[in-house]
Amino acid sequence: MKAILKQSFAALGAVTFLILGPYALAAESWPAVPPTEPPADWGPVSANFEEIDYPYPVQFLKLRRFEQDMNMAYMDIPPSGPANGQTVFWQHGMNFYSEAYTPTLRALAAEGFRVIAVDRVGYGKSSKPIIPYNFNFVAANMKLLLDELGIDEVAIVGHSMGGMVVSRFAMLYPDITSHVVMVNQIGLTDQRQSRPWNDPFGAELSPPTYRGILRGHQIYFPQDWPPAHLEFVRRQYGQTLSSEWPRLTMVRRLQGGMLYNDPVVYDWQHVDTKALVIGGEEDGLVADFPTLAHNVADQLQNSAILLYPGIGHAPQIEIPDQFHADLIRFLTSDPDQPASDWE
Repeated sequence: MKAILKQSFAALGAVTFLILGPYALAAESWPAVPPTEPPADWGPVSANFEEIDYPYPVQFLKLRRFEQDMNMAYMDIPPSGPANGQTVFWQHGMNFYSEAYTPTLRALAAEGFRVIAVDRVGYGKSSKPIIPYNFNFVAANMKLLLDELGIDEVAIVGHSMGGMVVSRFAMLYPDITSHVVMVNQIGLTDQRQSRPWNDPFGAELSPPTYRGILRGHQIYFPQDWPPAHLEFVRRQYGQTLSSEWPRLTMVRRLQGGMLYNDPVVYDWQHVDTKALVIGGEEDGLVADFPTLAHNVADQLQNSAILLYPGIGHAPQIEIPDQFHADLIRFLTSDPDQPASDWE
């Protein structure tokens, strides 16, 4: 039987801190309400984030895929607290990259984990090739990096689209996966059954608008908008001002096509790794997220589920202390014990 845990938490306080590289500012330093138009001083942001500082040294894994040379950026973060001997591989969401999860990476390192956090190919500081993106490609890149680093056992955690990544990885590489955590995973249905396929090269290419990007981030938060989150909007919008926006826009289309072309809904029943489905119940990206999240937990062979009432798509931002405590408690649980006993 799956452990179904629900807890209520207070709304965000007046001040929220996000660690954003050079933008480590208290929330009151940002406008409480996002501007309706992009600020005049916002300029272009480079394709590979050269001007964005990351909290730990960035290294690059050289890949040869689809007859192209490419780099995958990653941070190999050592424990800052007493080492516990475990390694966590963190996978970011569609709108993000490893640096955006800095508070969570720091929390895991403080608890003794070695943390590997990548920018998947097509994101952040990694290469932005025009290729047929799919989850097998992503999982194979993860495995190659682990082999390069000599890591033979890993706990995998993915947020949003990263939840789809770890679903596929856990199915393909069960022998090296001790725990799998899916945080507000998307791709919870097979979209091929509800809408027709769209040719990514068939529509006119135009950059997304500031307002469209802003709405895409606002939907994460059912209650209070965290003002410092505007920095992520600035970066995404800034890339539309880059001379490379046509390539970046096409890359984004191809990445989005993964959701349609390569669903993971048929992977879960084959995953027997100890798993946790976790997230905010009020997820604005998914219609009836609680029902679909329970379906994921039911499909997995050994899982628990923990949903936060009143919280949206990004619990690591809305309720970081509670989320980190729950995540760490699961990751430090015995992988050979049933997930239902994880507490």
